[in-house]
Amino acid sequence: MNQVVDLVLERIDSGNLTAEEAYHVRYGVLHEDMHTEAFSYTRQTLGYAVPSGLLEFTGRTRTKEDIGGGPLPGDVKIPGGTYMLGAPRDEPFAFDNEKWAHSAAIEAFSIAWAAVTQAEFAAFVDDGGYQKEALWTEEGWNWRGEEDSLHPVHWRAGTGGWERRNFDRWVPLEPHRPVIHINFYEAEAYCRWAGRRLPTEAEWELAASGEPDPSGAGFTERKRRYPWGDEPSTPERANLDWRHMGCVDVGAFPKGDSAFGCRQMLGNTWEWTSSEFAPFPGFVADDYKDYSEPWFYTRRVLRGGAWPTRSRLARNLYRNYFTPERKDVWTGFRTCAL
Repeated sequence: MNQVVDLVLERIDSGNLTAEEAYHVRYGVLHEDMHTEAFSYTRQTLGYAVPSGLLEFTGRTRTKEDIGGGPLPGDVKIPGGTYMLGAPRDEPFAFDNEKWAHSAAIEAFSIAWAAVTQAEFAAFVDDGGYQKEALWTEEGWNWRGEEDSLHPVHWRAGTGGWERRNFDRWVPLEPHRPVIHINFYEAEAYCRWAGRRLPTEAEWELAASGEPDPSGAGFTERKRRYPWGDEPSTPERANLDWRHMGCVDVGAFPKGDSAFGCRQMLGNTWEWTSSEFAPFPGFVADDYKDYSEPWFYTRRVLRGGAWPTRSRLARNLYRNYFTPERKDVWTGFRTCAL
């Protein structure tokens, strides 16, 4: 294996990669980034401590910019129209499930400025949300009964209120940070309780990558690669790369806002959408044929990336997908008005 790695690195260093070779090199690196993130939530699931080497790494790269914080209540209005969902054909790299951009009719909608916070979700829990069958779908209620869940995983009632387990430590809830380790069923139930709904995948991507036209009544044809524009992520724009060793307040990172004003569309926490993971029109599997195709119609789409997601992987087009009962991953959600 070492010999293979050395030969690959030698080929990369030659500077003479073909387009196909460059694609496979990038594919391999990004796929390993996904596994690195999986190691992070596995450590959380098992209650392991954060690796000391990682603490040292993030300590060296932690920035001192004032990224802001606090809550960010309210909605932003997004105009309707025909939006090109998916990767444009001039995108430098795209996974097979992102290909290719195709028209999607979207009605005007209102989406939350920020993800649902721990304090907001605690109000749902305290109101007996996990015990009110009417708030849950049949599948969700069956899951809740099988799991005997009365609150999010990694939460417990402490002497001073709710606490959550952060790797190997119990800490009081941070009211303005996004709620995490929430599965699709829990997100749906919260939305019904709050009189809200989850965004569709197309709505989410439009809110993250679209730009309003001069009239404000529509949007242009331009799609941003990242919420803030086409430039790669920087420390003051998004909580990625383990930089803050966990979530930050939903009001942080105003420099990373989308053109419509949505905050933290990349980083901090993955966000559930209401959309089923399905192929785009004309889908063709890439060389790694088991990356997408076997999982169509069995999972829900998540967007945005979380705090341990690598910044070179996170972008507006990236589609993540998990089965609806998964709560071990770094998942939260934002809501839309009905």
